[in-house]
Amino acid sequence: MDRKIRVLVAKPGLDGHDRGAKFIARALRNAGMEVIYTGIRQSPESIVETAIQEDVDVIGLSLLSGAHNILFPKVVTLLKEKNAGDIIVMGGGVIPVEDISYLKEKGIQAVFTPGTKIGEIVDFINEKVEKRNK
Repeated sequence: MDRKIRVLVAKPGLDGHDRGAKFIARALRNAGMEVIYTGIRQSPESIVETAIQEDVDVIGLSLLSGAHNILFPKVVTLLKEKNAGDIIVMGGGVIPVEDISYLKEKGIQAVFTPGTKIGEIVDFINEKVEKRNK
């Protein structure tokens, strides 16, 4: 790949806690990726618009409020509607194990819960982007 992997880290909904998202953004930057952080309280629409404008490869959604089953799939749906369904969407935060399979069915390609090693997230992104670009 001729350019750095571009990742949008976003906090959808009314969740005001962003410590984890900032940590992930910094870790991905340290791994050599270009990271755009949107800040807290973003709508799915604004996340998708920013992702398209910034030409990102990956969207990382972080949520602690419990609205992940609604907000994460909404981002995937809007990306498809905007012909940007090739953008990889992953999620993280306090997400019950029983919700992970539902989120994957809805197009979230990976869900990372507290305690996930940064290397696992970096490897996932690198592998997915490489596979998509082949």
